[in-house]
Amino acid sequence: MKQTTDAIVMIRPVAFRMNEQTAVNNYYQKVLDGLLPSTVNAKAQQEFDDFVEKLRAVGVDVTVIDDNLDTDTPDSIFPNNWISFHENGDVALYPMFAENRRQERREDILDTLEEKGFDIANIVDYTSAEEDGYFLEGTGSLLLDRANGKAYCALSPRADEELFIEFCEDFDFAPVIFEAFQTVDGERKLIYHTNVMMCLGETFAVICADCIDDKKERKMVLENLKADKKEVILITEAQVNNFAGNMLEVRGANDKRYIVMSASAYQSLTPKQIEQLEKHGEILSSSLDTIEACGGGSARCMMAEVFLPRN
Repeated sequence: MKQTTDAIVMIRPVAFRMNEQTAVNNYYQKVLDGLLPSTVNAKAQQEFDDFVEKLRAVGVDVTVIDDNLDTDTPDSIFPNNWISFHENGDVALYPMFAENRRQERREDILDTLEEKGFDIANIVDYTSAEEDGYFLEGTGSLLLDRANGKAYCALSPRADEELFIEFCEDFDFAPVIFEAFQTVDGERKLIYHTNVMMCLGETFAVICADCIDDKKERKMVLENLKADKKEVILITEAQVNNFAGNMLEVRGANDKRYIVMSASAYQSLTPKQIEQLEKHGEILSSSLDTIEACGGGSARCMMAEVFLPRN
């Protein structure tokens, strides 16, 4: 199984803003005072377009889908939470915590991919769990080590343990389960998505081990990464707050590896961390300040990787 792909789906926002429904447990979101909603959206669109341009310039196959104004979907820019695409032609659809995020799921996106020559064999739909109040938010909640058949999940209100285990059984992944925390107003609170504090590349892993408060769990996670011969690059909680955990490795032209992150993530890294990362791929960063502030997500969340076979 491949760990990285050169094909991704990205959703261009039309009414981006801070989503009040997700802010209850995403402590990275902020209200940008004094900015009109139209200004916030225009800034987000500019950041989005610049980011797409940089990815395409290095040979990444980016399928851009426009969000529409028919639905109230302020977080549509983060598609990796509701869908994942797999090498065997499977597509998984995930149950979302925020009610307005459930409207992000769109069949026409699958039609667009099929028109582009991707094969979809089967849809595995977990969304009925929403009715019972259980959630698992795609590759935000699950970090897939596709090559080594492992899935990492930091449990949270948006990542249910039983649902995660069901996913692992369906897709043949060995589950690696833990809890990750951040300090909010002096209290330790669960981090809403695993991909905020951790990134899995082909030959490396970026992780904030300090977020895993339980020492046994921390040791178990690090041992799993080292057993798979990944170079472990440790980041701090302050760097997590700058979205340094929210990276993604992609492939560009001639199979070249790129490690994609936001400008704020890059600026928070130390020279040593940059040197460690650059052994595994070229760093590609783009300014996502508005998206990060209002959306509480960053570069990785904006990219839904497409591993589907091509016909």
